[in-house]
Amino acid sequence: MHCTRNVTADLIWVGANDRRLAMFEGIYSVPNGVSYNAYLLLDDKTVLFDTVDKAVQQRLFENVTAALGGRGLDYLIVQHMEPDHTAGIVELCRRYPEMTIVCNTKTHGFLKQFFEMDIDARVQIVKEGDVLDTGRHKLQFVMAPMVHWPEVMVTYDATDQILFSADAFGCFGALNGALFADEVDFNRDYMDEARRYYTNIVGKYGVQVQALLRKASGLKIRMICPLHGFVWREKLDDILAKYAAWSTYTPEENGVMIAYASVYGNTEKAAEILACRLRDKGIKTVMFDVSVTPASEIVAAAFRWSHLVFASTTYNAGIFVTMDAVIHDIVSHNLQNRTVALIENGTWAATSGGLMRGKLEACKDMRFIEPMLTIKSSVKQEQLVEIEAMAEALVGSFGG
Repeated sequence: MHCTRNVTADLIWVGANDRRLAMFEGIYSVPNGVSYNAYLLLDDKTVLFDTVDKAVQQRLFENVTAALGGRGLDYLIVQHMEPDHTAGIVELCRRYPEMTIVCNTKTHGFLKQFFEMDIDARVQIVKEGDVLDTGRHKLQFVMAPMVHWPEVMVTYDATDQILFSADAFGCFGALNGALFADEVDFNRDYMDEARRYYTNIVGKYGVQVQALLRKASGLKIRMICPLHGFVWREKLDDILAKYAAWSTYTPEENGVMIAYASVYGNTEKAAEILACRLRDKGIKTVMFDVSVTPASEIVAAAFRWSHLVFASTTYNAGIFVTMDAVIHDIVSHNLQNRTVALIENGTWAATSGGLMRGKLEACKDMRFIEPMLTIKSSVKQEQLVEIEAMAEALVGSFGG
């Protein structure tokens, strides 16, 4: 039995939701599931935009069959070769032997790497600016390399002013019957997941996202159809503004994110005292225990907040394991332009602070609060002055 929704009169969502998936890409927790979006255009020619993950591909086939209503499938446009969007290609080729696969040269090569089938006989190669005329609709192809694979392209329907945006503008979370962002309270219920999705999936490639945004600014866009999450048909400027901030590593909010690693609670206590002193001074704070909070959430928070504090016990003469992983992730995702304060703890040889700084210095435009705070086993009364000084320095770094 099929389950579809109309995006427009002749464009149908034929994707599927997966609420049983625990870890997206094997690393990002998705407690609210994830959607795999595919869209079917019914024109003089029929066009399917991408497929879905293998876990839900049977639903795609049921949806496409129902939406076609006995018609054949003329084109499959492959915008992104990642397997969660291409698992259904071989079966679609079997079901619709006359179907043409529309892709760019880089995708063509990837198709041969993933699938053992006669690709060349059914591929139509397109490049930047090429147009596929399907009757009423004119589909223009726009290359978007490294958003977030090198072969990515997006498609612009000039007739209805719809941007099929591949993985850009996506979001974690199943759709739960809704299709459009305006059908839910997106800011309240989904913005955190949109941020976590962007920062962890695409965050490293801010320059490339900016390039796509510049191309998109030259198009009149009425609707955005991503491969994960909701379709945008209202308040497009809101999500575009978020992408402009995220891709330029501009903090969304002034405040301090404190991430700490603490074995016996002493490093945590120092972090908590600092948070209290900052709140006394009117500064927003959020805190994360890196041993229990998924790294993807901390990476997303680091993109959100203007100031970061990392507090870690020394462990095996280095940074505590989970803190080391978080900082590695933050550096790998290319975060820039933050003010950072460091707290280290060590009973006989505190080294974690200098090691954390060494890793974070790989990020561009990171400003460090001096001096770092060193704790020997536990916070002492006389160190409250040092914590107060760190709080004052953080406050002072916010400027006018």
